[in-house]
Amino acid sequence: MIYYDKVTKVYPDSSVALNSVSFGVEPKEFVTIVGHSGAGKTTLMKLLIAEDRPTEGKVFFESLNVHKLNKKQMSKLRRRIGTVFQDYRLIPNKTIYENIAFAMEAAGRSDSQVASDVPHVLELVNLSHKIWNFPKELSGGERQRVAIARAIVNQPDIIIADEPTGNLDPTNTFEIIRILQKINELGTTVILTTHNKGVVDAVGGRVITMEKGQVIRDDKTGKYIL
Repeated sequence: MIYYDKVTKVYPDSSVALNSVSFGVEPKEFVTIVGHSGAGKTTLMKLLIAEDRPTEGKVFFESLNVHKLNKKQMSKLRRRIGTVFQDYRLIPNKTIYENIAFAMEAAGRSDSQVASDVPHVLELVNLSHKIWNFPKELSGGERQRVAIARAIVNQPDIIIADEPTGNLDPTNTFEIIRILQKINELGTTVILTTHNKGVVDAVGGRVITMEKGQVIRDDKTGKYIL
């Protein structure tokens, strides 16, 4: 479904974020990408959703070259990718319901779909009781669960979770991982980036290890080795 073909990214200051990276991700896989800060993990994710462009190489989503798409095509593609970030990116003056509804409205969903689906995804992440709270009234772990609910509400094919547990304590960290595993079991491809050894060992499955912008290991059933 996803393929990085000899992708290199060099920034204007001449720093090399990625150096000829090639790998694929199959539908319904749970892939963990690991590496120290600065290894190139976030750059990979930004390239997939076209927040950035490669200096060389290509990024494919199915048969589509992501960086050859026009604005309309890219908008359509992004609706198939749910994103979860370390800093949550919730709208502070909207309730939890409104935060998730906003993502649905942006995708053209009807009022009846919003009314039906928002409670459903909040139940999936165990936050039904917080539906009318504001983000500032939630803990960090709860905010991240809202971010996951928002990412999955439009039923994307892929979830990108970029360091989603970076600001969380161990208890909340493993709650987030458990939810991502549940989403994957329901058929959604999950790409998780992290530098947390405990997270990697808990997930199991395929582990891609990056160092200085290169893939140095790709283990089908790996653990954190750096």
